[in-house]
Amino acid sequence: MEKLNILVIFGGCSTEHSISCASAAAVLSHMDTNRFNPITVGITKDGVWLRYTGPYELIDEGSWFSSRFCSPCTLSPNRNNLSICTGSGQRERFDAAFPILHGKNGEDGTIQGLFELIGAPLIGCGTLSSAIGMDKNLAHEIVSCHGVSVPKGIVLKCGLPPSQVLEAAAAVGYPLFVKPICSGSSFGVSRVDTPEQLIGAAELAFRHDSRVLIEEAVPGFEVGCAVLGNDHLTVGAVDQIELAGGLFDFKEKYTPVTSAIHCPALIPDSKANEIVETAKVIYRALGCRVFARIDMFLRPDGEIIFNEVNTIPGFTAHSRYPSMMAAAGIDFTSLVTKIIELGVG
Repeated sequence: MEKLNILVIFGGCSTEHSISCASAAAVLSHMDTNRFNPITVGITKDGVWLRYTGPYELIDEGSWFSSRFCSPCTLSPNRNNLSICTGSGQRERFDAAFPILHGKNGEDGTIQGLFELIGAPLIGCGTLSSAIGMDKNLAHEIVSCHGVSVPKGIVLKCGLPPSQVLEAAAAVGYPLFVKPICSGSSFGVSRVDTPEQLIGAAELAFRHDSRVLIEEAVPGFEVGCAVLGNDHLTVGAVDQIELAGGLFDFKEKYTPVTSAIHCPALIPDSKANEIVETAKVIYRALGCRVFARIDMFLRPDGEIIFNEVNTIPGFTAHSRYPSMMAAAGIDFTSLVTKIIELGVG
């Protein structure tokens, strides 16, 4: 059988550039090269597209953008000839696009729209579901219409006087979280326990977005589901985040010190099954396809609360999504193969 050429995009103009590189290196290292031929394109932090032909280790290290292995490239807008064109004029055809990009300009529907515009099969969520998933408030509004509980929250726009910020927080109640509406990996997110901490937390969040969400701190702990599929859905083992502090921030997500992730979660099977079914409802409500990670809270009284969806979750060997799938019996290489098949099919 002829190999499929898979255009793998990594890097990007985002605060999560380095995480994208690590995820892409892991995916590329586990891709079945008997069936798939990866065509790797890196996007620098300032938005330059480069065809990369070097070792995957350099992608993981973040030192991939060397002239030795890179040449400028562009994406052809021709729907009848899916290809990239390098600076030398050489064209390389591809059969499907696999963006492994996190955060803005990659996970928010922008690059998905580009590939949908040229008619390229997209491995992952589409333009609309990606954009909705990136907008925490909009995702909450849609999911709540499908009978799933969401945290109490208020959206603030940049430029509000401190008095109005304090009023909004008082209406939500302390403790609370201050979050950029569109951001990932906990960038700009703060836990606020007292009014004295609020204005500084809001200023930090506004550095990442022009809209900020003030949201209640849901008691209990976070649980997650790795979901795979289009019509028929496969869900990995439910995981559970155990925190010593009050925030699962960027450091704890990628180099845990005080936190721990239990997979499978330390909860009864009946509750895990309920979480899985809730994740399926959320996945379908948001129009997700191929794969996504659904994050929720489990309150002490057993109520399940939707937190957020990650339409391109972290994909390093230690990331939650592949770990949850591994716990359900799907190894990394098989997982990458299934994801590509779902996107191409």
